[in-house]
Amino acid sequence: MAYISGDRYQLSFFPQSIDEMVSADDPVRAYDAIIDKIFEEVKPHINYNEKKAGAHEYNPRNMLKVLVYSYSYGFRSSRKIERALYHNLSYIWISGGIKPDHWTISDFRRQNTQLIKEVLKSCARLCIKLNLIEGNVLFVDGSKFRADASISNTWNAERCESEMKRVCKKIEILMDECEKADREETGESYVKLKDELRDEQKRKEKIEAVWEHLKTSGKESVNTTDPECVKAKSRQGKHASYNVQLVTDNKNGLIVSAEAVSEGVDYNQFSKQMKNAEETLGKPPQTGCADSGYSSVDDLEQVENKMNVVVPTTRQTNEEREGPSSNEFEKKNFIYDPDLDRYFCPGDRVLWHVCTKETGEKIYKAKAKVCRKCKFFNICTQSKNGRTITRLKNEEVKERLEKNYKTTENQKIYSHRKERAELPFGHIKRNLGAGQFLLRGKEKVNTETSILATVFNISRMLTLLGTDGIIDKMGKIGREFLEKHWENIANNFLAA
Repeated sequence: MAYISGDRYQLSFFPQSIDEMVSADDPVRAYDAIIDKIFEEVKPHINYNEKKAGAHEYNPRNMLKVLVYSYSYGFRSSRKIERALYHNLSYIWISGGIKPDHWTISDFRRQNTQLIKEVLKSCARLCIKLNLIEGNVLFVDGSKFRADASISNTWNAERCESEMKRVCKKIEILMDECEKADREETGESYVKLKDELRDEQKRKEKIEAVWEHLKTSGKESVNTTDPECVKAKSRQGKHASYNVQLVTDNKNGLIVSAEAVSEGVDYNQFSKQMKNAEETLGKPPQTGCADSGYSSVDDLEQVENKMNVVVPTTRQTNEEREGPSSNEFEKKNFIYDPDLDRYFCPGDRVLWHVCTKETGEKIYKAKAKVCRKCKFFNICTQSKNGRTITRLKNEEVKERLEKNYKTTENQKIYSHRKERAELPFGHIKRNLGAGQFLLRGKEKVNTETSILATVFNISRMLTLLGTDGIIDKMGKIGREFLEKHWENIANNFLAA
């Protein structure tokens, strides 16, 4: 049997165009169609003008296509993207054959932060038009992504003080050695000592600047490489990180909004992230859902009257994980009387209001003599001063939220939380290998966050609609736009 062998020197009468090199059902065509529609909405953010004067530059439409397509396949390094533009056929197709170098790619990503941050909003609005996002039930979750900085460069006041003492002592020793070398006229060692002294003095100035920054900013610590990242704990240990917050829609798990924040915990993020999602959707969601990491009563109180809040408290989560507690003397078993403003314990003792903290929390305490005579004294408490209960200033809100979470309807909503809220993080971190940011500073980090969230949405759109379905729907949206605005377009053309 004959072998089939290729011949790279075979000539053809009509050379192939770049478009013919990619099949009609290749996913790259779907990316091209989607980003074309996205770019039409976001281009006002860069004052897009094809006829502007000056030196030629690469079309931002093509550059955005290359960047988003690269992130969708885990290519984030500008040098890797540059190589792909020479050797990867789909890259050559989507770029139209242009070959910007890695500096140009890196500069575009760094200089167009506002443009790229709008990409996710535009993509989410496109999904709304395609009826892929409803915006009725939203889930919010956070995950730690490593910053482009080492945790060893994190400084606090204690480290500044300790390092300052060491440097000052070192400077004194070097100055004495310099004076000694100067008297003995040993020129070579004197020059080396002066250089070393200058280095230590520069280090002292840097420590002073960091210390001053800590005092003025009110932060407990700061990273000298990326001052806006935080020291956060994750499953892999403690690292310099950003906390990425994603809000996903219940219908297909698509991302509505994304933000990288300089907070080590999720505690006060719920209302803020729901507001971000509302700006994208153009309407408030009916239900917002999150895990117990977001159970800040003060924060949830801000949105309780605007939507159905499905967020368990830490106690409820622990009970679901470990089972109900057998301790009958927990706070939940103490009865509060709002008319008398006091608590009644399971042993029929009274806890009186004794003081109110600056935060608004009230302290209730049983009389020591009465408490010690109770038959449950050593079980309920071992304090000789009697049992104490703390009541939040908005304890009623907390109780309402706990009761609301336990309803059958909300339990059904919460059961979908993991598959909707945690899936995007798994795709981004595991499939794309993007567990660490390449850029520094919150603004630039949020540009990467926007791209990563967008490529997840496009990947889901491909799964839901397929390449042909996306191209067909993008063409339909384009035709509807032309029909709606045809008169204005014609008038503008005639005026020009």
